[in-house]
Amino acid sequence: MPDLLLELFSEEIPARMQARAAEDLSRLFAERCGALLDGTPRVAFGPRRIALAATLKASVTTEGKEERGPRIGAPDQALDGFLRKHGAARDQLKQEGQFWVLAKPGETVEARALVAAAIPAIIRAFPWPKSMRWGGSSAMAWVRPLKRILCVLDGEVVPFDLRTGEDDGHGLASGNETEGHRVMAPGAFAVRGFADYAAGLRERHVVLDAAERATMIRDGIAALAAAEGLSVVPDEGLVAEVAGLVEWPVPLLGRIDDGFMDLPPEVMRTTMRVNQRYFALRRADGSAAPRFALVANIAAPDGGAAIVAGNERVLRARLSDARFFWDLDRKQSLDSFLPKLDSVVFHAKLGTQGHRVARLERLARIIAEKLGAAPDLAARAARLAKADLASGMVGEFPELQGVMGRYYALAQGEDPRVAEAIAAHYRPLGAGDEVPSEPVAVAVALADKLDQLAGFFAVDERPTGSGDPFALRRAALGVIRIVRENGLRLPLADVLAEAFFGYPHATGTTASPDFGMDVARAKLAGGWAPAPGHRHPTMVAAFAAGMMDFIAERLRVQLRADGARHDVVTAVFGAAPDDDLNRLLRRADSVRAFVESEAGANLLAAHRRAANILRIEEKRDGHAFDTGYEAHLLKAHEEEALAAALESAAARIALDLDAEDFERAMDAMATLRAPVDAFFDKVIVNDPAPELRRNRLKLLARLRATMDAVADFSKIEA
Repeated sequence: MPDLLLELFSEEIPARMQARAAEDLSRLFAERCGALLDGTPRVAFGPRRIALAATLKASVTTEGKEERGPRIGAPDQALDGFLRKHGAARDQLKQEGQFWVLAKPGETVEARALVAAAIPAIIRAFPWPKSMRWGGSSAMAWVRPLKRILCVLDGEVVPFDLRTGEDDGHGLASGNETEGHRVMAPGAFAVRGFADYAAGLRERHVVLDAAERATMIRDGIAALAAAEGLSVVPDEGLVAEVAGLVEWPVPLLGRIDDGFMDLPPEVMRTTMRVNQRYFALRRADGSAAPRFALVANIAAPDGGAAIVAGNERVLRARLSDARFFWDLDRKQSLDSFLPKLDSVVFHAKLGTQGHRVARLERLARIIAEKLGAAPDLAARAARLAKADLASGMVGEFPELQGVMGRYYALAQGEDPRVAEAIAAHYRPLGAGDEVPSEPVAVAVALADKLDQLAGFFAVDERPTGSGDPFALRRAALGVIRIVRENGLRLPLADVLAEAFFGYPHATGTTASPDFGMDVARAKLAGGWAPAPGHRHPTMVAAFAAGMMDFIAERLRVQLRADGARHDVVTAVFGAAPDDDLNRLLRRADSVRAFVESEAGANLLAAHRRAANILRIEEKRDGHAFDTGYEAHLLKAHEEEALAAALESAAARIALDLDAEDFERAMDAMATLRAPVDAFFDKVIVNDPAPELRRNRLKLLARLRATMDAVADFSKIEA
């Protein structure tokens, strides 16, 4: 089978776009030439190229098809035009119903021809996030000027070019040449296939595989650091980015002037990473080392001494800028930054950051009181949590928000718990990030996320499909992780209601403490409209319930990702919506253990059987059966035994659920197994006597209701 090699060679491609571009090239090629593919294409990418290698079939034969032509009796001109369009003669037509039909046989298309037709179309339709045009009147758009197209099939060039019907200034044609390293091996060289392509590039100082370049960077800087008793601060994102910037990675170490070592390590790391793509190093005790790692794209004759010296000069300038902001910010107190937040818009419908600070201060105090934390400290931390947004350092490096607030709080003598809460209130930022654990920090972090959720839900800016522009799913998952990992017993619905009441109603420049009472939340209450100036518990309850549904759904998503029984959580939440997540999860764990036991599995099957019978009979009778069976109509010993067991179990289950003794509630429910099995074995539900049938269906409704008091067992997967 013929082997195809395609390379699109251009000026430097932004590192963040390279991997996606390689995926898009593979996808687009499969869409247009999928019938030719024998196996999955192999892709490679780097600073100046994206490439694809694939094994193809020699040709493909298309399926025959029929084309319907003019009606029988249509003018000859119409019939002749149809035949010319399809290159056919009259004797190829046949009559079907009221129309002429042309049977077109399948065609055999050679791989070379199909590729030659497909690649120009792929290039012109390539979905770069950003692209540019060049060459005067060029109609060609690419991420950077496209220089070469290498396309060979079994060593022979697949001929095509990018010319269109108009002169677009681009006569770029396919060929068999590519280029090596721009500095160390300039000039073009010819290739016949992937093997000599990869080997030729390596000979010319280009490592084709991005994963190999990343390994060279990671291992190279680690070895240099270890030689000096240091280690590299892990940063896989930076490794991947630098691997997209260099073709021939050469790790080097530089020195940081001692005069900058009193800067916070986060400031030095961020300055080096964001501005220069340098790697930070640390000592064995975790403190910042006066060294940094960089990756050159050239093996210099002097071993990189000049490159290191130049980068050290650049870093001195960058760190001098950072020192300027560090010194300037510390001349002010955090409180002095707060007035600036009154002019910083949080969201057009939700007011300014200054409004948000007031809400967070109030909400953090309420949460702290519920958690047994220090309310005054939580309120103080919430008041200062956003202050560093107005600082010079965070203005230069937004990544440091919260981090700088902690340093500035400590510098002005704030309680260490306040400072730590300022630093931690954004966490967790992702799945691998730790959650805050100190009570004051927990209160402020929860206030930040619950205020965010309440506000955007109040103005109907909730996530839709895959879109979540305000990161509300991440905020909900953050709430869930903080509550779960700290084992908190927190009534979330109450806190959400308090968050709702704290929102200003931003209509122009006015504000009201009852924001949302006369806006989108009315939808949750069936269009109910409140009287002006009053709070309505029913309205707030509906709002909190809607948000708890959203949080519960995020909890199910997290459990599903963890491989846990998310269906059991759905069943428990469906039976008794609970705003205490840890109580909900403990109850779900008890239900899970029960349904995975032999008794539970049998009882679950009985519940399904009862529910199916009731569904069929209720549809037939046109009404639902209540649970009020009549004792004098219990004729069979088995139905009497089931009724007695149900009453005993229902009473025990209710008491155990109130006491949060979920294991005992499961034990009580397990006592139903034997009488339920006996009932279905011996008793005919649809008895010929109408009164007995109705009574037995009510008994099954009582069984369903007793079990559903623990969990909605219809939602548990088989």
